[in-house]
Amino acid sequence: MNKSFLILKREYLTRVTKKSFLVTTLLVPIFMGAIMIVPAWLATRDDKQERTIAVYDESSLFLDQLNQEGYTKYHFVEREKYLTLKENLAGSEYYALLYIPENIYTTSSAQLTSPKQIPFELTEQIERKLSQVIETDKRQKVISESGVPDLEAKLAATRTRVSVNTLKVTETGEEKKSSSMVAFGASYIMGFLIYFFVFMYGAMVMRSVMEEKKSRIVEVIISSVKPFQLMFGKIVGTALVGLTQVAIWIVLGGTIIGVLQGFMTPEATQEMGQNLMQSQPGIAQQTANVEPNQIAEVLEMIGNLNLPLILFSFVFYFLGGYLLYSSLMGAVGAAVDNEEDTQQLVFPVTFPLILSIILLFPIAKNPEGSIAFWASVIPFTSPVCMLARIPYGIPAWELLLSMFLLTLTTIGAIWVAARIYRTGILMYGKKVTLKELFKWLTYKS
Repeated sequence: MNKSFLILKREYLTRVTKKSFLVTTLLVPIFMGAIMIVPAWLATRDDKQERTIAVYDESSLFLDQLNQEGYTKYHFVEREKYLTLKENLAGSEYYALLYIPENIYTTSSAQLTSPKQIPFELTEQIERKLSQVIETDKRQKVISESGVPDLEAKLAATRTRVSVNTLKVTETGEEKKSSSMVAFGASYIMGFLIYFFVFMYGAMVMRSVMEEKKSRIVEVIISSVKPFQLMFGKIVGTALVGLTQVAIWIVLGGTIIGVLQGFMTPEATQEMGQNLMQSQPGIAQQTANVEPNQIAEVLEMIGNLNLPLILFSFVFYFLGGYLLYSSLMGAVGAAVDNEEDTQQLVFPVTFPLILSIILLFPIAKNPEGSIAFWASVIPFTSPVCMLARIPYGIPAWELLLSMFLLTLTTIGAIWVAARIYRTGILMYGKKVTLKELFKWLTYKS
């Protein structure tokens, strides 16, 4: 066992002291945060490019109805000017030419022409403006034909937006704020992290075994240690590298959430929302119903999740899933001589892991359904799928059953991998088949 510890220590220190480990450990949280924050920040930035749209309204319905929005202006032109622009739009002062046909009521279609690729946001803006004008005109016609006094005001008063605030009742009867979106986000992120880590570190074990086998270094190592001790040290050492990285990310994430909770007071969030609406007048209507302390409430809902259970389950399923798949991938690395031969063996091994990612959305849609149950109990998919269910709350017996089956299967996988490893690690130049692998399992020690 002392030799296994030496191998474990070597694998751990070799990987943790690499510059690439330090760089990825620090940059990945920044990169993930940037993916979520930067698009939202860019969305709040003003598009300061001035555009003038020439409009030829054949229906005469939209005259003086298209007002300036942001830096986009609309200028109505006569038919002669429209025909001239249609022939030479690129040489004019207009960014684009909007043609509104006479029968737009029936076709519900207009034409926007530009010598440049038109941004999606501009197209959506024009579609929204035209739709609003037509809807208003139709509503006024209905009002005038009905003869009911103050019908428009009465119709406006019937428009109702209902928001549903969800509460989760604990076993003690205490009510806590919850959110299906927060639960879905937590489940998806954790499931994807497990998939990412298991796949990445399992492949790392396989490549390490193949490199030592290809360079013949393993022949020297095997003379001093048993194959099982070598495999055990590699797998556990690499697992500790992964746990170290996850622990650093959890500390960083907890620190960031704590800082956000300190800064995101209702007053600060309200001021941020007011600044956002001032910089983007077009979204003022859409944000009118958003509570000023919404971000603080989201952070509170995250805090109301069963974080101790989630963290414990994350560590357990990370170790269980990693040991299961890294053992099998280590056996694949020992059984083959080159990268090309790994493809036909790696895919069957990793297919359940890939399938578990595909199942995340069906599980989030119905976390209590049969698909969610079986995917979270079957050991080859449970590391990802069970973590996707835990934020929604599951019976204790299902969690214990899943953990038991995963532990049992992992022990079996380690035994199978050790039998393959001890024979394949010293075998060169032979094409390995599944039939050959089954033979290796029956060899006596």
